[in-house]
Amino acid sequence: MKTDRQMKQLWFKFFEEHGFKKIQGASIIPENDPTVLFTTAGMHPLVPYLLGEKHPAGNRIYDVQRCIRTSDIDEVGDNSHLTFFEMLGNWYLGDCPKAEMIKLSYEFLTSKDYLGISKDRLAVTVFAGDETAPRDDEAAKAWEEAGVKKENIFYISDNWWALGGGVGPCGPDSEMFLDTGKPICCKECNPACDCGKYLEVWNDVFMQYKVDKAGEKAQKLARPNIDTGMGLERAVVVLNGDKSVYDSGCLKRVIDFINEKAKIKYNDSIEAKKCYRIITDHLRSSTFILGDERGVTPSNLGQGYILRRFIRRSVNCARTIGLEESVLCEIAQMYIDEYGQDYEDIKANGAKVKEELAKEVEKFSKAIEGGHKEFEKVLNGIERHKQFAKEGEIVENIISGNAAFRLYDTFGFPIELTIELAKARGYSVDKEGFDKKFSEHQELSRQASAGQFKGGLADSSEASAYLHTATHIMLAGLRKMFGENVYQKGSNITPERLRFDFNLDHKMTEEELKTLENFVNEAIANAIPVTCEVMSVEQAKTSGALGIFTNKYGQEVKVYTIGDVSKEICGGPHAKNTKDLHHFKIIKEESSSSGVRRIKAILD
Repeated sequence: MKTDRQMKQLWFKFFEEHGFKKIQGASIIPENDPTVLFTTAGMHPLVPYLLGEKHPAGNRIYDVQRCIRTSDIDEVGDNSHLTFFEMLGNWYLGDCPKAEMIKLSYEFLTSKDYLGISKDRLAVTVFAGDETAPRDDEAAKAWEEAGVKKENIFYISDNWWALGGGVGPCGPDSEMFLDTGKPICCKECNPACDCGKYLEVWNDVFMQYKVDKAGEKAQKLARPNIDTGMGLERAVVVLNGDKSVYDSGCLKRVIDFINEKAKIKYNDSIEAKKCYRIITDHLRSSTFILGDERGVTPSNLGQGYILRRFIRRSVNCARTIGLEESVLCEIAQMYIDEYGQDYEDIKANGAKVKEELAKEVEKFSKAIEGGHKEFEKVLNGIERHKQFAKEGEIVENIISGNAAFRLYDTFGFPIELTIELAKARGYSVDKEGFDKKFSEHQELSRQASAGQFKGGLADSSEASAYLHTATHIMLAGLRKMFGENVYQKGSNITPERLRFDFNLDHKMTEEELKTLENFVNEAIANAIPVTCEVMSVEQAKTSGALGIFTNKYGQEVKVYTIGDVSKEICGGPHAKNTKDLHHFKIIKEESSSSGVRRIKAILD
C-alpha cells in the first residue's frame, strides 16, 4: 500500500539520486496568464523555459505541482474525476535524451526500491505515426531494451502531444499502464481501450517538433524538451488496486468523517455517494484556492466564480445528505492539517480559509431563500400568462428551461430540486431546455478554465513585458501609500492593458488614484534601468526583494530590480528601462472581491 505522501517522497528521492534538481511548485493561481483561471498542469508554469528561457535551477528539474481543472466538474462524483490534484513531473530542458528518460521511467516503475511493478504487468504505448511525423520506433526500441516485453509495446495514433490549436512545440508521447489481469475485451484490445484492462500510471512527452501552421507537417525543434507527468492521486489508486480515488488517504478520511455526521449514509444510494464525493473534492479545491499565496475569495467572476460554485455545490450536497453546514469548516480544517505539512501558505492562511468559507456558506443560505422566492415568481408568471392568454392559446404548467437554468446558475438550485418543487405544485420542468442551456454554460466554462491554454503568458510581446514592469512599479506605489501589508492578489496582462488586483479595505479616491499614477509616471520619466539577477531565495530575502518565501528555501530565483523603486522575485519578462513605458494611465478602479480592489490601466 502506498500513500500520497510516500509516493511524493519516493519521487523526490529517485530524481535527486539521478541528478535532477527539485524546484518549488508554482501557485495554483497563474501569474500574468489570461488564458486560464488556474494552474492546470505541471508544465504550465514552466512554459517560458520550455520555449527557451534559461531556468535558474538548470536543465534537469523535478517537482510536485498543485493543479485545478474544472472542465470536467460535472463528472466529479464518479470513481476518478477530481477538480484538485497534485501532479508529479520531471523535465529535460533544451535536450531530449529519449532512451535515457525511458530507462529512468522503467526503473522507477519496476525497481523494488520504488514502485516495484512486475515487468510482466507493465504495458506502454508509443506514437504510431501519421502525416505530421513518423512513428516513434526510437521509443519502442528503448522500452524493449529497458525490459518491457515486445508484445506489451503498442503503437497508438493518439500518442501525440500538442498545445491548444495544434500549433507550436509538440511531439510524440509514451504512456505507461498497469495490466490489471482482466481478460482482453476483443482481439484488438490495447491500452487505448476503455474496457478497464489497462490503467494509466505515467506519461513521458518528447517535445521534439514544432508546427508553424495548423495542418502542416511537423519540423524538428532546435531546442527540444522532455516533460513527464504522473497524477498523484490516480497513480496511488492504480498501485493500491483501489476502485476509486476516494478509497484511500485524506479523501477517505473525509468521507468517513462525513459519514459520522450526516443523516444519510455514504452507501445508502448512488446519489448519496455522489454528494459525499462532491463535498470531499470541492472543499479540498476551495481550501487550496482560499489558502493559496495569491488567495482568491468568492465572487461572480473568474476564479472567484469557480470558488463560489465549489462552495455552493458543497452546501447543496450537504443539505441533500442531512449534513450540518457548520461541518464544512471542520472538513476544511482537516485539509489544512493534512496539506499544511507540504504547503506553508495553506497552513499560514488556515484561519482565512475557514472565515471566507463560513461567510460564503452563510451568504448562500440566504441566496437559497431568495431562490425559493424566485421559484414562486416563476409560477406566478405562468398563472398570470394563463389569466391573460389570448383566446385559443394554451398555457401549460411547464417551467421553461431558461427559468430552471436561472434558478440553478443564479440561486444555486440544482435541477433536481426545481423538478421536485414543481411536481409538488402540479408543474413540470422543460428538462431538455435546461440541459441545452446547461451544455452551453459548460462549454463556456471549459473554454474559460481549461481549453484555451496556448502557452504561459498571453504573448511574449514588448507591450506585455512593459505592462508587466508597470505592475511592479504600481505595487511599489501602493505599498508606499497604504503600507507594506498590501500585496498583489492577481493580474491579467494583454498587449493592450493590465488588470491588477491587490488587497485594500476601501475604494480609492480620485486623489489617491492620481497620486499612484504620478508615482508610476515619475519612475518612467527617471529612465531607470531594469536589472535581473539570479540568486538563492535566502539571498533574495536578505536583499529585501518582495516575494512569497514560504517553503522555497534553497531554490534559485530571478530578482528584478527597478532602481530604488521596486525589487521583486519574478519570472519576467520586463522592459529593459522604465523609459520604454512612455506614459501610464489608470482607466478604472473597482472592487474585485471582498477586501480586494482592481485597477485597470494602459500605457500610451
